[in-house]
Amino acid sequence: MAYTEAQAGALREALASGVLTVEYDGKRVTYRSVQEIKEALAEVETALARDAGKRVRQIRVTTNKGF
Repeated sequence: MAYTEAQAGALREALASGVLTVEYDGKRVTYRSVQEIKEALAEVETALARDAGKRVRQIRVTTNKGF
């Protein structure tokens, strides 16, 4: 699926305002939580960066208490 900058903007606006319903291009999506919006935004931004030819880096950090 090709994402648009309008979708990313709508997700950013929803995060900033604290609402769970996002509207873009005549479509409406209601998310269950702010975390779900953050995950969707990360997906959209990654796809947009990939489509623009930018290199996408992902850093994973794991910890262990040694037990």
